Amino acid sequence: MSIFQKKEEGAELQEVHEVKSVNPMIILACIIVLAAIATYIVPAGQFDRVPIEGTEYEGIVQGSYHHVDNNPVAPFDVFVSFTKGLQDAAYIIFFLLILGGVFKIVEATGALHAGINNMIKATAGKEVILVPICMIVFSLISATAACCEEYLAFLPLMYMVCMGCGFDSILSVALLFCASAVGYAGGMTQAFSVGVAQTIAGLPIFSGIGFRIVGWAVLVTATIIYMMIYAHRIKKDPTKAYNFEIDKKFRAEMDFHPENIETMSKAQGLILAIFFAGFVFAAFSVIKLGFYIDEMSGVFLIVGILCAIIGRLAPGKAADAFAEGAQDLVWAGLIIGMCYAATTILQDAQIMDTIVNGMGTALGGLHSSVAAVGMFFMQDLLNFLIPSGSGQAAITMPFMAPLADVLGVSRQTAVLAFQYGDAFTNVISPTSGEIMAALAICHVPYGKWFKFMWKLWILWAILACILLIIATAIGYN
Repeated sequence: MSIFQKKEEGAELQEVHEVKSVNPMIILACIIVLAAIATYIVPAGQFDRVPIEGTEYEGIVQGSYHHVDNNPVAPFDVFVSFTKGLQDAAYIIFFLLILGGVFKIVEATGALHAGINNMIKATAGKEVILVPICMIVFSLISATAACCEEYLAFLPLMYMVCMGCGFDSILSVALLFCASAVGYAGGMTQAFSVGVAQTIAGLPIFSGIGFRIVGWAVLVTATIIYMMIYAHRIKKDPTKAYNFEIDKKFRAEMDFHPENIETMSKAQGLILAIFFAGFVFAAFSVIKLGFYIDEMSGVFLIVGILCAIIGRLAPGKAADAFAEGAQDLVWAGLIIGMCYAATTILQDAQIMDTIVNGMGTALGGLHSSVAAVGMFFMQDLLNFLIPSGSGQAAITMPFMAPLADVLGVSRQTAVLAFQYGDAFTNVISPTSGEIMAALAICHVPYGKWFKFMWKLWILWAILACILLIIATAIGYN
């Protein structure tokens, strides 16, 4: 059985899940039901919109908000939304299935275990250096190339490395997706949220980059310190890891024994070289060639085929391994589909403009610094409903940009508030498909993840408020 499979057998693991965690599908089902109920309570409404010249986006006509006929979700349509959510998220789900299959092929060659055993032995006593390296590298990639769901490709490997180095499953998720959050908050040349928000706000694209670099440096430094404290603590006493009991079960199945290491064969070395080259090429292609999920899937399929040939796996065995690896990640795909279903319900009922209008109106009359902080928390709340950065920008910025003018807040600061709100909430929101899938892949119950994240999120929020107050004071523009 693969270490990434959601295991049903085993009394010990089953007991841990039953006592200490709630299946994330139950959490998401409750959110979908609440979203459906909201369509009967929150009145439908919309703004009049006009095209923004030179862009594909629309701006809001100030003062044009008006109610429209309510369109509540019928009870049967709540169930239909699950299918629609799966269809909307199909590109991510199938990417995950392909990735799981390729990873299983590489695992079947024995090269992965041999490589990680060698790495553990070589880095003995120095494993904690992994934290700052991963945080800086992956956050910079996100800040420049807007990578987030792409990190699901790196997650199985990060999981095995962290577990083998004596860390835990929570840190394996955090090193990728907290790095992504900090990168999105920095957003130096990040087109999908900052670029869209600035375009809608009528600002030169990627303008104000200097202050965003300072903000990124502050946030990444604070995050590294927080994670290194946690990494040192669990290295010293593994029982202090939040997910210790579940990790103990899966760590035993990994069977890493660097003290009994065998020399890696040339074929295994070549397989690992091709495997890692695939990750490097995929990352390069996203940044330089404009690749996305479909193209990355193609890259990893080629990697899997090459590794199977070099590892001398029979075609039938390679196909069986691929099918088993894909099967292991079906559960994560279902979770992503449920996340998309909740957002679909709210958008189809036409209540998003009502929510945006109500939140924006509440900011009226506030001091500019307080209003900037208020915009940040408003975007945080909206991010639970609209996890997509570009989607949130398209819905909120046409309203927030002119509102910022009225409140005495620069539009650049309004975009900054949007950045921080969009970046941080995705890491803790149960409606974020990427983070829920990541937790499912690494066997991390949502409650354990929240226990790890809430202090870091508060630290991020405090730093974001300070940076927004400074931006307002200096007239950031």
